[in-house]
Amino acid sequence: MNILLIGEYSRLHNSLKEGLKTLGHTVTIAGFADDFKNYPVDIRFENSYNSGFPLFIKKVIYKLTGTDLTSIRTKRQFEKHKSQLVNYDVVQLINEHVFSTVPKTEMTLLDFIFKNNKNVFLLSCGTDYISVKYAFEKKFKYSIFTPYEDQKVSKANYWHVIKWRLKSYEKLHHFIFKNIKGVIASDLDYHLPLKGHPKYLGMIPNPINIEKLKFEAEETRNKIIIFHGINERNYYKKGNDFFDAALKIIEDKYASKIDIIEARSLPYSEYIESYNSTHILLDQVYAYDQGYNALEAMAKGKVVFTGAEKEWLEYYNLKEDTVAINALPNAEDIAEKLEWLILNPEKITEISNNARLFIEREHQHISIAQKYLTAWES
Repeated sequence: MNILLIGEYSRLHNSLKEGLKTLGHTVTIAGFADDFKNYPVDIRFENSYNSGFPLFIKKVIYKLTGTDLTSIRTKRQFEKHKSQLVNYDVVQLINEHVFSTVPKTEMTLLDFIFKNNKNVFLLSCGTDYISVKYAFEKKFKYSIFTPYEDQKVSKANYWHVIKWRLKSYEKLHHFIFKNIKGVIASDLDYHLPLKGHPKYLGMIPNPINIEKLKFEAEETRNKIIIFHGINERNYYKKGNDFFDAALKIIEDKYASKIDIIEARSLPYSEYIESYNSTHILLDQVYAYDQGYNALEAMAKGKVVFTGAEKEWLEYYNLKEDTVAINALPNAEDIAEKLEWLILNPEKITEISNNARLFIEREHQHISIAQKYLTAWES
């Protein structure tokens, strides 16, 4: 098949592409490179208004005139690439806002995609109308909405979540669902809100190319090395404040037994290498399942503090704290689990091995690619 994947987050579509190509299919990725992470894409869209002075100018012009510079530039790029975005056997959108334009422009661009490709599917990955509505209605015990409700972030800094409460984005959501063949969830945080929806095709776990990720379990005979990777834009959204507080507790008690490495907003090629020598990786708090960064770290044999709630344990038939560590929004709880690992280093080795085996069994990119093919063909 000839397949078009639109959008990229955390290397998901790149890994899926690699699996599909192994199975004999032709795959093109179109979209942005996910900001500073700079993932490879075949048809590249640029967004020069997402930080610094250009972002300031964009906000001023939008406030004064209602004109969105990102939408104008993206539409021009879309017109340039139109001939490369037609007549695919399958098209998949990585979420409901792939072009990052205002809803009216987004619907115009997507309308072209729908009219020129018969089989368009949607991936529920990242914030979207249904998952945000589910979280807003407090159907999760904690969620991406929690930092906003706790007043840790402003409305402006949480716009990427709040926007899905607006009528214009709800209209975009309904327009997309009217035109797609089906929707697939990438993990339990999106699976739970979609259960029972007539267009839901089920959850397909994130594909991980384990051939690119060497298993690197480190000896724990000397100091235990803890890695804390921070995307500054998502500091509170990921719960990094809880990790920082927990590390302060642990550092005061076990300074001679640990080393802490902190990395901030690194490009993907640097980030994936920056934690090679570590034992423990602190990923995120407000999740029930693992995101992409956590899964790649688990593939490399790291003990990851991330989403690993009881729903995830039940889905995969696992026991608590054997494959990943469930990171709750509680610094004392995180510190206690870190202390347990520091005082029982053999557990680090055990969880490290289990994590790699779990990724090989549940997330191997070729077997996941086959699941996508089955879902699309259904």
